[in-house]
Amino acid sequence: MASLAAGVNDCAITADVSSDWQPVAASETGRQFAVTRCRGEKAATGVVDTLAQEVPIALVYNGISHVVMLATPADLEDFAYGFSYTEGIISERAQIYGIDAKAIHQQDGQLRGIELHIELATAQFAALKEQRRNLTGRTGCGLCGAESLAQVFKTPEHSKASMPSLSLQVIDAAMVQLKSLQPLQQITGATHACAIANDQGQVLKVREDVGRHNALDKLIGSLLRQSPDFNALWQKHWVLTTSRASYEMVQKVAMTGGRALVAISAPTALAVNLAKEYDFLLVGFARPAQCVVYHGSLVEAG
Repeated sequence: MASLAAGVNDCAITADVSSDWQPVAASETGRQFAVTRCRGEKAATGVVDTLAQEVPIALVYNGISHVVMLATPADLEDFAYGFSYTEGIISERAQIYGIDAKAIHQQDGQLRGIELHIELATAQFAALKEQRRNLTGRTGCGLCGAESLAQVFKTPEHSKASMPSLSLQVIDAAMVQLKSLQPLQQITGATHACAIANDQGQVLKVREDVGRHNALDKLIGSLLRQSPDFNALWQKHWVLTTSRASYEMVQKVAMTGGRALVAISAPTALAVNLAKEYDFLLVGFARPAQCVVYHGSLVEAG
């Protein structure tokens, strides 16, 4: 798989330019455009609108490009750790020795993409080379590029965590907080968020991205990097997502040892089947004072 630095335009005369990528907050990644806003029969020209960015992000392990994803160019170190973990490339944070982010610009200064150069432990890199699959052009379905069913349906280790005891009041409390913790969504109206909350409904951390899977990987990566005991964290914590609950969202949470996912939108049938297989609390259509429980059960507020 070619790296971003190699360029994708065969007609290009000059090479792209690589430079260090400086981390930015999610709220700083929006791009402004002059637009025409129409309301009824009136049109206002030159109105400034802020849009979310989708940037090609290449994950390069020990010098070999593995996959290119479209993502919001923020919290990229979290993304590298989270993606590596949920893809089964690493099982603990110490297996990544370092990450070097490079911005790839065209000669005219336009950002072509970002390369995350990840220094992987020798054993994990050897295993990755054995199991490498072609993920070029992967989409949100999560299946494109998989070579076998075994690569699609990962089997997480049996979680030692108990299923969190959630009530409607606890879910409502987390949802209220989440609204104010999505700065990029407030600016652009175009991003998803994933949050981790405790059994009292207190939101501890949020990550945003244009892609729901990316937002979850960023959340998981952040927790993996910063939590002293990542595994123990899931004893009394759960994930809230602004998206639908796909099978891959359930699977990613289950791989961390988590036992609960609450989604503002609907789950898929496959997600429900996996929740039953994992004995996993799956809640959809979360709204103020109402939701649909697809597997597991809520508790009465005490």
